[in-house]
Amino acid sequence: MSSSRSLIALACTLCLAIATLPGSAATAGAQRFGVLQQAALQSPRALSSTMLAMAVAGQRLVAVGERGIVLLSDDRGASWRQAATPVQTSLTAVQFVDERHGWAVGHLGVVLHSGDGGETWTKQLDGLQLPALFEQSARADAAAAPAYLDYVQLLADDGPDKPFLALHFQDAKRGIVVGAYNLALTTEDGGATWVPLSARLPNPKSLHLYGIAVSGRSIVMAGEQGLLLRSDNGGRDFAVLESPYKGSWFGLLATRGDRLLVYGLRGAAYVSADRGSSWTQASTELPVSISGAAELADGTLVLGSSAGDLLISRDQGRSFQRRGGPQQPPITGLVPTQDGALALAGLRGPQRLDLTAPVAAR
Repeated sequence: MSSSRSLIALACTLCLAIATLPGSAATAGAQRFGVLQQAALQSPRALSSTMLAMAVAGQRLVAVGERGIVLLSDDRGASWRQAATPVQTSLTAVQFVDERHGWAVGHLGVVLHSGDGGETWTKQLDGLQLPALFEQSARADAAAAPAYLDYVQLLADDGPDKPFLALHFQDAKRGIVVGAYNLALTTEDGGATWVPLSARLPNPKSLHLYGIAVSGRSIVMAGEQGLLLRSDNGGRDFAVLESPYKGSWFGLLATRGDRLLVYGLRGAAYVSADRGSSWTQASTELPVSISGAAELADGTLVLGSSAGDLLISRDQGRSFQRRGGPQQPPITGLVPTQDGALALAGLRGPQRLDLTAPVAAR
């Protein structure tokens, strides 16, 4: 897979395989999981390090990426500075619900919270805590299916290797985090406590969950092998949606008018006006994976690809045209700035792109 998020999952798998080689388990485990207790290193090189996601926090932009690095911009992406974070494990997704309250998730089951617009972060959860949480939920559910009990045992046996890959908070209290191998938890108190959600998901293959969005009153998740799930009752239970594509989805974007845009492998993109009950294919004419999406203030939709392409739609996602100009580095995330530009996360750090500037043909 060429998508950056699929590479994240692959990297985790490779790290686990190396850690379990004979004679290396204890040393590798200590080195790997030690990053959960070590603050991210402060360095000028952080400004050009790999960024995996980006969010808007009021007037501020927040980018997160490898080795626990968080970068902040207060001038609409023109310049960046590093924030303090308590871990050195890669962060894969970030969201702010207002100018102060935000969350970031990442490798080794990490969930971080900021209450000051991203200046400082505290760790709310990590993979070392997950087995106990899931074991407690299994004991409390007398009707827990044998397959779920096996899943809980695997979490304990594998250790804290599972990454979170996406999150959605409805407000400063209620949120859901999802990730590899059907990993999903929910909170009703801003992350002070977490409740496993995996048993409620009809995902018997434990496929990775790459995206989550809210459309109207429905919670929709997207993942591997075309997996689409929806809850219409606040997450109490989920149903499988018929997927228009059997390849992996890498993200979901809820747009104005309660519409959904889902995107993924090999340029696949579809839009829905009925919370995922039906889908219409978007024309992208792109052979590579789509790794990010954003909606501008005027309703324009923008897609970013793992090859650095930018695609623009001004017809609610029915068709996309590739933007001209110099090729961008691989794009892992994008958000609009308040002055109509785009802030891009990617393999060479965050970048600002003025969409109104004239572009030269490639």
